[in-house]
Amino acid sequence: MTSRLTVLICTHNRAALLANVLRSLNECQRPDSWSVDILVIANACRDGTHGMLDAYRARADGDGLLPLAWLAEPKPGKSHALNRGAVALRGDWVAIVDDDHRVKEDFLLRVSQAIAEHPQASLLCGRILPDWDGREPTWVHDDGPYRIYPLPIPRQDFGANARELKVGDPMPGGGNQIIRVDVLRRLGPFSTELGPQGHDLAGGEDTEYMLRALRAGERLWYVPEIVQYHHVDLARLALSYLMRKAYHRSASAIVLHETAGRGRRGIPLHIFRKLSGYAFRALTSFGSARRRFYLVRSAAALGEMAGYRRLSLRSQAMSAASARSDHA
Repeated sequence: MTSRLTVLICTHNRAALLANVLRSLNECQRPDSWSVDILVIANACRDGTHGMLDAYRARADGDGLLPLAWLAEPKPGKSHALNRGAVALRGDWVAIVDDDHRVKEDFLLRVSQAIAEHPQASLLCGRILPDWDGREPTWVHDDGPYRIYPLPIPRQDFGANARELKVGDPMPGGGNQIIRVDVLRRLGPFSTELGPQGHDLAGGEDTEYMLRALRAGERLWYVPEIVQYHHVDLARLALSYLMRKAYHRSASAIVLHETAGRGRRGIPLHIFRKLSGYAFRALTSFGSARRRFYLVRSAAALGEMAGYRRLSLRSQAMSAASARSDHA
């Protein structure tokens, strides 16, 4: 019996990068006893994405390309695109690939093997590695005390051995998640409160989904042989981007991991102490590596504050709604 794997790609105004990931998928070895197709959700695209996808479809059969379907999702936001794609899926498994990734040539084989080798798992994840090409600044490879980690070029590597991940373990982000379709339907939609809109720096919708799945009793396996490479945008290595990314990543992490009840207490005092310490060190540092490190840490502390403020506002809104309900 043939199983069906759909590769789901959500894209926003990245026609050239999307063409690259489609090329890498078509260069993959194709697994026996599996039907593989691609579903692209064009999320509020205004570039040449629609035309490029139509051109792909027109030549797919003649060129022996993987079958492709695409849908337009006009509401901006990756979560909206993921949810639109989830409704359209008709296969057994879905592999999520970001539009700025490329997959390793054995990606499809490794996915099919992992599904066979871990029948108890309803979710899988693999590694995401930066697609370095030598043009990056040397400091990105620094492993000293002032290294910038995590880099704004996503990296997901939980070690060389396959293992089951549970709540409390590192959780996979987006771009290399493989999910059984019936589980995707049962768990409900991705959070539209989290995740990027357009190319902004928000995130967390994919990690929240994995945590929700584990808490519902699903099982997640990390398989390091399932590899994708993330495009290296050199603009992301500018200091201004590093700081903005650190801010948004920390804000999303607080919203994801803290409870609404804690948000009612406002911003913890230790965050203010952390910010003042980092800011002082940034102002008094002479070396570029040390200054860069503490500026990024300062931005991350500001992001934590923003996350706690968001939780506090949510708690206030919930309390106000409850009060209105009591008086109704």
